Amino acid sequence: MRLKLGVCVAFGLAVTAARAVEPTLKEAFAGKFLVGTALNEAQFDERNAADAALVKKQFNSVSPENVLKWEVVHPQPGKYNFASADRFVQFGESNGMFVVGHVLIWHAQTPKWVFQDEGGQPLSREALVERMRDHIHTVVGHYKGRIRGWDVVNEALNEDGTMRQTPWMKIIGDDYLRLAFQFAHEADPSAELYYNDYSLENEAKLKGAVALLKPLKDGGVPVTGVGVQGHDNMQFPTVQQEEAAVSQLGALGLKVMITELDVSVLPYPDASTSADISKRLAEDPKWNPYPGGLPDQMQEALAKRYADLFGVFVKHSDVVSRVTFWGVTDGTSWLNNWPIRGRTNYPLLFDRNGKPKLAFASVVGTAGKRN
Repeated sequence: MRLKLGVCVAFGLAVTAARAVEPTLKEAFAGKFLVGTALNEAQFDERNAADAALVKKQFNSVSPENVLKWEVVHPQPGKYNFASADRFVQFGESNGMFVVGHVLIWHAQTPKWVFQDEGGQPLSREALVERMRDHIHTVVGHYKGRIRGWDVVNEALNEDGTMRQTPWMKIIGDDYLRLAFQFAHEADPSAELYYNDYSLENEAKLKGAVALLKPLKDGGVPVTGVGVQGHDNMQFPTVQQEEAAVSQLGALGLKVMITELDVSVLPYPDASTSADISKRLAEDPKWNPYPGGLPDQMQEALAKRYADLFGVFVKHSDVVSRVTFWGVTDGTSWLNNWPIRGRTNYPLLFDRNGKPKLAFASVVGTAGKRN
């Protein structure tokens, strides 16, 4: 009995020692790809000091959750508000990080006035193109040489791969993407420029993305890369779907980034929700099965899920240039409130106290695998 106890104690000390020297995420994947996270204001202002310290330790790239979206940075005609975004960029620069700008052109979180004239009527094509040009030139120009990569256009595709009929599409036409990338390149010729979307692992949407991006790339439009958002769950995407998306998009000659990675462990009443932020479903306790903590079995399943996904990223690190998590800890993840408010989710590598979960170790463990 004493021997067994001694072995257990020795094992426990060995595990503790191993964790003490465990590499950070940015150290583990150095030479393969950047590892980033998305920040809210409390984090980059360092009012949430614990999260800010965790970000500095673990990550070498940062994206803003909201402060560069049109409704925040350009809330009224002719009026720009760079105060919060300036602090975000300064945080990234001060800590030697690759700073990403999110997002220039999107149908959501864009004020209605953007698409209307002074009388509330839809703008002409020419007027909206000019409004787009002004916004992109002003915002990208403000951070020229500082923000090194921009999500230029976000979520232009429907689930079936067809063009989403946003106001941008309806008023300007499908060349609004070409114009957006052109204007961004004019404003900062050195910045990387990305197309960003969710569910690109779905076969139909992947085909649509390839059909959208290949003519742009072949036509000399300055598209640098494509962001696969990676709002995943325990079933979707499969490893095969993830690999197909990374391979086919990389084959276009584009960098591939996983831009908004999280893995929901909770069940969904509506399988079609995907990452459509407009979806809101009724509260029901049966859709919130782990309010008091994630059971060990689910911790292990999440760890394996993350290891499987990172296995793909490492295998294709010749085209995957960055993996960015959408959030820092479980407690600040948007998935606690979407698509059902009040749920307790556990989608990231760090728990509500900022401690690494089993999934963290499983992710780090993939870094040493051969491509």
